[in-house]
Amino acid sequence: MLGTVRARDRFVKILDEVRCRHEFRLVGYVVMPEHVHLLLSEPAKKDPSKILQVLKQKVARALLKKRRRATNGQLSLPFDGSAREEAHFWQRRFYDFNVWSEKKLKEKLEYMHANPVQRKLVEHAKDWPWSSWAHYAGKGESRIRIDSRQTENVEAGTSRKRQNPHP
Repeated sequence: MLGTVRARDRFVKILDEVRCRHEFRLVGYVVMPEHVHLLLSEPAKKDPSKILQVLKQKVARALLKKRRRATNGQLSLPFDGSAREEAHFWQRRFYDFNVWSEKKLKEKLEYMHANPVQRKLVEHAKDWPWSSWAHYAGKGESRIRIDSRQTENVEAGTSRKRQNPHP
């Protein structure tokens, strides 16, 4: 579902909206075709699990809505089974990791930014615009504003799109 430029751009836009509304710092990110990596601070108002739930729901609704419209031009009704599809866009769980040191923060950022290269999507991290690499390389801002690199209460998370859509 994140395999197109349009889908990744939409994810980044929604991430920015959720960040502004729920007041957390975005320290780093990478959007891959089937998963995302996020480094974020603990939100001012809610816990990180709730924020990721909101983010996942908004992204799934936005991208599945576009997908349903594009399938055959027919309106999808809630009783046709498509409503259940949203529950299968993302895995139920995310993997979090508290980052308490500058060394660990650097390690997580390097791992995240290397992901598109390791997957052979690009030759160099600078060529993957859906990441915070440009910010840390001093090459300008990425597609979304990156907040300061303070390690206090930063969590690294990976959330994958569910590989098998069937339980």
